[in-house]
Amino acid sequence: MSKVALITGITGQDGSYLAELLLSKGYEVHGIVRRVALEDENHRLWRIRNILKDVTLHAGSLESYARVFNVIMKIKPDEVYHLGAQSYVAYSFEDEFSTFNMNINGTHYILSALKEFANKKVKFYFAASSEMFGKVKETPQNEKTPFHPRSAYGISKVTGFHLVQNYREAYNLHASNGILFNHESPRRGFEFVTRKISYGAARIKKGLQSKIKLGNIQSMRDWGHAKDYVEMMWKMLQQEKADDFVVGTGIQHSVEEFAQKAFSHLGLNYKDHIEIDKNLIRPAEVDTLLADYSKAKKILNWKPKITFDELVINMVEEDLRLLS
Repeated sequence: MSKVALITGITGQDGSYLAELLLSKGYEVHGIVRRVALEDENHRLWRIRNILKDVTLHAGSLESYARVFNVIMKIKPDEVYHLGAQSYVAYSFEDEFSTFNMNINGTHYILSALKEFANKKVKFYFAASSEMFGKVKETPQNEKTPFHPRSAYGISKVTGFHLVQNYREAYNLHASNGILFNHESPRRGFEFVTRKISYGAARIKKGLQSKIKLGNIQSMRDWGHAKDYVEMMWKMLQQEKADDFVVGTGIQHSVEEFAQKAFSHLGLNYKDHIEIDKNLIRPAEVDTLLADYSKAKKILNWKPKITFDELVINMVEEDLRLLS
């Protein structure tokens, strides 16, 4: 009998790759999406368009406990992957309230519903974030590094992280945190800096624009490919005992390096096309993030397969194809 998986955020970058992975493993895959998404297939469901016939979507909001509870009781999942969130860090400075409401309450509602769910063997994955480390206390960061979040988004993820730990310890729920460092792909939203660079570079190559506005290009990040990271999510829930894992590459690059690589792949000099806009710099900046994923490597036998160069080129080539 097929395992049943529920994915929140199934229409997003990670959700779409995870759904494909689970389908390839024979899972019955369900997703919770806002009703407006079901009415706008071309725009909101574009990442899962190729698998729509293979998944079951349930209209609902993570801000409604009743709806979350009803979906869980209806499908009786074996595994729940909670990826849905207001995940754009810059926007969390503009609207802290909706970020907290969506990210904290949504996580709490699912955990509470699972606590009441009759199938106590259900396994839960929470998409935590390297943004929880914020103003880092040490480099690289591992599972024991103290948190110092620098945004409403980061704060909401720290709260979710501790909710997961609390439900695991208080109610013996198989609940795990994946502390994912930055991971990108051609399915990344256009508001994120990496996609802004890859898509902008492709448009410039096509003669459709001449400049890209960026903020702090000296920020250092540990970038991997989302396709690698969703495999790690699945591996975490195959463990007998729930635990928390840092997921990253252990290699760091600046935003400037990302831009240089993207433009040079197209035979362009990034310095001719980048414009620094101080309005794009966060009120509280996270300057450096670097993962120590040795625990995941040892316990889960996981390591990233796709390199930074391959990631950047993959994104640029797909954006060129999109424009064509």
